[in-house]
Amino acid sequence: MNDKIRIVIAKPGLDGHDRGAKYIARALKDAGYEVIYTGIRQTPESIVATAIQEDVDFVGLSLLSGAHNELFPRVVNLLKEQEAGDIIVFGGGVIPEEDLAFLKEKGVQAIFRPGAPISEVISFIKSKTGSTAA
Repeated sequence: MNDKIRIVIAKPGLDGHDRGAKYIARALKDAGYEVIYTGIRQTPESIVATAIQEDVDFVGLSLLSGAHNELFPRVVNLLKEQEAGDIIVFGGGVIPEEDLAFLKEKGVQAIFRPGAPISEVISFIKSKTGSTAA
């Protein structure tokens, strides 16, 4: 991992609701992480290209449209295909309980649902980096 932890926050698919993603991006930036926010309506391919180009450690995906079972695993698979499978993918948004196990099985390492405190996201990042600080 880099000295400074770098994170892409992305909105895959046609979901145009970005308040949560912007909140997470700002909160992680305020916690000391380097954050790249890609904006809305990104393709999995563009998200992966950005993640590789920006040499990030994490990709955080936010989705409210219901296409998470298709789009989140697609990002994970594209990262592996591009030999960037060491980039950790996590997700958030309106994800039904019954989809959580499927997403984890497909390589999404954590899901943060509505109401999850930012401290949970930061704890997850720290647990994956072995870091005690941002």
